[in-house]
Amino acid sequence: MARLHLFDLDGTLLHGTSAPVEISRQLGLEAEAEAETVALDREIGAQRIGPPEYARRVHALWEGLTPEHVTAAFEGAPWLTGIRETWAEIRARGEYCAVVSLSPSFFVERLTGWGAHAAYGSRFPAVPFTEPVDPAGGPSAAAKLKIADRLREQFGVSRADCLAYGDSFSDVELYGAVPVSVAINADQHVAALATHSYAGRDLWEAYESVRHAR
Repeated sequence: MARLHLFDLDGTLLHGTSAPVEISRQLGLEAEAEAETVALDREIGAQRIGPPEYARRVHALWEGLTPEHVTAAFEGAPWLTGIRETWAEIRARGEYCAVVSLSPSFFVERLTGWGAHAAYGSRFPAVPFTEPVDPAGGPSAAAKLKIADRLREQFGVSRADCLAYGDSFSDVELYGAVPVSVAINADQHVAALATHSYAGRDLWEAYESVRHAR
């Protein structure tokens, strides 16, 4: 039976940062605005605000955002090493990999070019923005599980053959629904809820801990 590997983005594939923070940096926002983005990441990570409020407030910070800013943010972000190699190995084994994130879809979806079979993020309008953000467009912690279920049905995979990789409380519900999970650079509490824990900057090393797990 094939397996489905489900990856979080912010703090997981991105080391110590998030897509919104990297986008804000490319916009040359003042330190106060960048700090606000970091604070929003912490608030949603601790579930003090929901995805609609998060998306609305981040969208408001990004007036003047262009595709060039997004490209620069994506290419300059501190990614874990070994992402493409890990996903190529997963594909070679006849398995599936997908990314499910709270970050903007226009950033997350670029990871299909690195080998992800699917990539889901909060639904934002096309860049440059001419429309407001959809308040119902962001996946919550519960929605991550629903997306995972849709993907496993699409790929013909059972929950028993899914693996989750994440770093924060938004991943905990998914950890509880699948038999194998890897906390990547997570705090002690979140790491204790996963079946495996990894600290470092190489996705291949994290993947090796569950490469043959069933």
